[in-house]
Amino acid sequence: MATAVSSKKENSFSKKDGTASATKKVADRQAIEGNPLPSNQDAEQGLLAACIMDASGEVIGRCIEQSFGSDHFYHFKHQLIFEALLDLHRENKEADEILLAEKLSSRGQLDQVGGQEGLIELTSRIDTTGHASFWLDIVKQKALLRRCIYVAFDIIDGANDLQGEVDDFLSNMEQRVCSLSDEHSIRTSIPFKEPIGDAMAQIKRMLSKEDSDGLLTGYKDLDNLTNGLKPAEMVVIAARPSVGKTSLAMNIVENIAFSPKYVDDPKNVLVFSLEMSAASLAMRMICGRARVNMNDLRRGFIAKDYAEKLNDASKGFQEAPIWVDDTSGLTINQIRAKARRVKTRNPLSLIVVDYLQLISGDTRSPSRENQISDISRGLKAMAKELDVPVVVLSQLNRDSEKEKRDPRLSDLRESGSIEQDADIVMLLGKHRKGEDIREADQEQQEGDEDFEPIQLLLAKQRNGPTGRVNLAFRRKYTRFDTMEGDPRLN
Repeated sequence: MATAVSSKKENSFSKKDGTASATKKVADRQAIEGNPLPSNQDAEQGLLAACIMDASGEVIGRCIEQSFGSDHFYHFKHQLIFEALLDLHRENKEADEILLAEKLSSRGQLDQVGGQEGLIELTSRIDTTGHASFWLDIVKQKALLRRCIYVAFDIIDGANDLQGEVDDFLSNMEQRVCSLSDEHSIRTSIPFKEPIGDAMAQIKRMLSKEDSDGLLTGYKDLDNLTNGLKPAEMVVIAARPSVGKTSLAMNIVENIAFSPKYVDDPKNVLVFSLEMSAASLAMRMICGRARVNMNDLRRGFIAKDYAEKLNDASKGFQEAPIWVDDTSGLTINQIRAKARRVKTRNPLSLIVVDYLQLISGDTRSPSRENQISDISRGLKAMAKELDVPVVVLSQLNRDSEKEKRDPRLSDLRESGSIEQDADIVMLLGKHRKGEDIREADQEQQEGDEDFEPIQLLLAKQRNGPTGRVNLAFRRKYTRFDTMEGDPRLN
């Protein structure tokens, strides 16, 4: 078994590894555990013959479009022929038996494929290229099955020889397994009329004021600016400590989970709480929804009728489509693996990460700034891979406090790549004296000592306007309420 596995490991094909050497390809043909690897010689020969006979280059072009490589072929001589065909295509030369034989001869490989007679015999197997797409699918499927076998043996070998962290090993293996399905469904170029049709459907919804195309946060002014959180977007909520970024994120989660708009289509939300335990987070959310002061609850100073409110809120959250992972010190690869695993069981609509600076970086990079850059890119990649909005909480540096001003994008802590990777950046800051607060809200603030006005600055929006939204923070309930009125555009 060890010899077979070794042969297999040297020859697993991937986009990153490139074309294997001749020795490795010979070993690749060996059976594993006495069983032949999946292949279809007739389909391979038919596809190669179609590539040679097709004067338009459409067949070879379709192979290239689908990231088809020589390692997709099982038989070694077929791999050599396809590599030569790719060379001719790159040189803008029309392939035929003569030119192909010359190319293979220049590479010292003509005898290995049976000489020119072998090429003529190959093209004589078919009369038309009309079935090329079917042969291509068969060859791809057999290659994918072989790669499944390679990955399975890699898992066995890796588990037996593991000396590092088990979590990292599991994350890497899970990513490789998931990449098999990604390879099976490679997205090719599409006519522009398809996205144009999708865009027009979205425009019609906007003009008719139908449902938003994004996930609504429950804060009307914010939703008016963003039109909801879109799939594949990375949304950053940044603030100084104790301003309320966790509270705002969890209020958004609650608003989505309990929104009447999504009763018939529940939106599953996954929360990575790297700072707070799941129990502490649950306590905060129950008290906030029941409008019970958590400090009074701890001291036992609450009215008896509040117990019923707390019980009702608890039942609501038990049925809510919210998932929580409070494992501390996760790496970005572990977060992506966990999110991927949850999505295979439940269609996710939103991921929240609290917060970015607590994600463990790659220890091989001594610079924390480089680590944060890698983490930021990983979060954006996760949003695109899973096709869901990812809300990431982040800390700001002290500059805005020192200079007594509103926070800026440049205040994002430890890395400028957060600003570059994010599709939306929202900065939470306290109202400064003398700033504009609506008259009705000013009266409310004066009559309620718990009313704390907070500015939500929409500092960046890749596909929309920037602006600011006034929110009211109820600190004793750890809740944000919307101040009525229209948001202000910058």
